[in-house]
Amino acid sequence: MSNVRVRFAPSPTGALHIGGVRTALYNYLLARQLGGTFILRIEDTDQNRYVPGAEDYIKEALAWCGLTVDEGTEQGGDYGPYRQSDRKAIYLEHAQKLIDNGTAYYAFDTPEELDARRETEKEAGNHNFRYDAASRSSMRNSESLSSKEVEQLLAANTPYTIRLKVPTDEIVKVTDLVRGDVQFQSKELDDKILLKTDGMPTYHLANIVDDHLMKITHVIRGEEWLPSTAHHVLLYRAFGWEDTMPAFAHLPLILKPTGKGKLSKRDGVKLGIPVFPLAWKGATEEESFTGFREFGFDPRAMVNFMALLGWNPGTEQELFSLEELVKAFSIEKIGKAGARFDFDKAKWFNQQYIMQSSDEDLITVIKPMLAEKGITKDDAFLATFVQLMKERVVVYGDFWGSGYYFFTDVTAYDEKNIRKKWKPENQALFEDLRQQLKALNSPDEAAVEATVKSFMETNGLGFGAVLPILRIGITGTMKGPSIFAVMALLGTEEVDRRLESAYAAFNAIKNG
Repeated sequence: MSNVRVRFAPSPTGALHIGGVRTALYNYLLARQLGGTFILRIEDTDQNRYVPGAEDYIKEALAWCGLTVDEGTEQGGDYGPYRQSDRKAIYLEHAQKLIDNGTAYYAFDTPEELDARRETEKEAGNHNFRYDAASRSSMRNSESLSSKEVEQLLAANTPYTIRLKVPTDEIVKVTDLVRGDVQFQSKELDDKILLKTDGMPTYHLANIVDDHLMKITHVIRGEEWLPSTAHHVLLYRAFGWEDTMPAFAHLPLILKPTGKGKLSKRDGVKLGIPVFPLAWKGATEEESFTGFREFGFDPRAMVNFMALLGWNPGTEQELFSLEELVKAFSIEKIGKAGARFDFDKAKWFNQQYIMQSSDEDLITVIKPMLAEKGITKDDAFLATFVQLMKERVVVYGDFWGSGYYFFTDVTAYDEKNIRKKWKPENQALFEDLRQQLKALNSPDEAAVEATVKSFMETNGLGFGAVLPILRIGITGTMKGPSIFAVMALLGTEEVDRRLESAYAAFNAIKNG
C-alpha cells in the first residue's frame, strides 16, 4: 500500500497537548510502515482562536519527537497549500457545489435571531434546540424562503452561512478500524454550518475537502471526533466521493493518572507533571506550561511511552526504538478503552533510555546544563561522572540535582546522620585518614579504597563508622555512587579541602 497518505492536522490555538502528539505518532507509524506519506496540515480556519507562535511550536514538537514530515507548509508537496487559511477559494468553490446540487442551503438567520429562537424553545421546555430537518422550515433560509427572496437577500449582500442539509430519517453507518461498525440516526443530527459568514469554512467542510483533494487514505484522530464522523460521511456522499472516502480510526482517550476523566492541561499544573511535549509560554502564568523536554525527558522515551498509551504490541516488549515501533505498529491493536496517563511509568521509560545512552550522548546533554551555571569540565571528567550517575537518575535534571557535588561545594550536610555517626573524640583519627588520602599521588578508585580499608583495619573500625563520615563529608548525603569512585574523580586536593571543612562543620552540628 505505497499510496497510503495520512495527515496530522492540528489547530494553532496554543500548545500541542500530548494527546495530539500521540495522534501524530500513530499517523507517522502507519505511514512509515506502509511506505506512505506523512502530511502536516495546519487547520487555522478559526481565526478568533489563532495564537501566534503555536504553529512554530507544533513543528518544533514534531521535530523533537523525531517525526519527520513529508509534505507540509515548509516541505511543500503536490497537494498544497497546506495551511487552510491559504485555501479559502477552494472551500468557497466546494460549498457552492453543495448549494448547486441541493445538499446544502443558505441560512440568513442572525445570531440574535438564533439566540431568540433558543430562548423560545427553552421556555417551551426544549433545552436542546437543533437547527435541523424539523426546524429548518421555520427558520430564515433558502429552504423556507422563496427563490426570489433568496436572490434579493444575496443581491443585498445579506450575511449568511451555508449549512449541510441532513436527511430526515436515515441510518448513517461508519466502519471504524478501532471501534468496528458504528451507526448514527440522521434525525439526531443538526444541519452543521459548513461556511461561516466571514467566508471561512468550519472544520467539517475544510476537513472533508482537504482530505479528499490531498488523497488521504486513513484518518486517525481522537475519539472526540467520532460523533462528527456522521456529518463527514454525509459530506462525502453529498460531494459524490463515497468511493474514495478514507478509512477512519478513532483513538481512545488519554485519562488522568487516577484513571478517571480525560487528561487536561490543567492536570499538568495541578499535579506538577508535563502534559505537553515542550514548554509553552502563554500570555499569563496560568496559560504557561512546562514540557517533557524541559522536565528532563529524552524524546525517545516520551515517544515510547506515548506509543503504548492505547496501543498494545501483543508481546512482553516495552522498550521500542522509533524504527521498532514502525515495524510493530498496527491499528488493529489499538484498544477502545481509555489509557491511563501513568507518569511514574513515563519516568521509568526515561530512566531506561538514560541507562542505555552512550557516555558521549549524555555528555552532550550535560554540558549545556553546566554551562548555564558557569561550569566547564573536560570530557574525561564528564565521562566518568555519567558512568557513575547514569543508573541513579530518572530525568536529565537529576544529573545536577543528585550529583551537583561533583562540580561545586557541598551546600548542606545530612545532619541527622552526622549526629548519629560523628564522634568529636575521633577527629584525630580522621585527621590521620585525611593525611593518608592526601599523600596519594593521582589516586584511582582502587588506591583510595585500599587506603581507607587499611586505615579501618589498623584502628579497628568498621565500615559503618568510617564510610558515612567520608560520604557525608565529601558529598553531603548518604546517597550516591561508590564513595571511593567519587573521591578518585574529585582528586586528592579537592577531597582534602572538603574533609577539612567537613570535620569543622560536623563539630558545629554535633555541638549545636
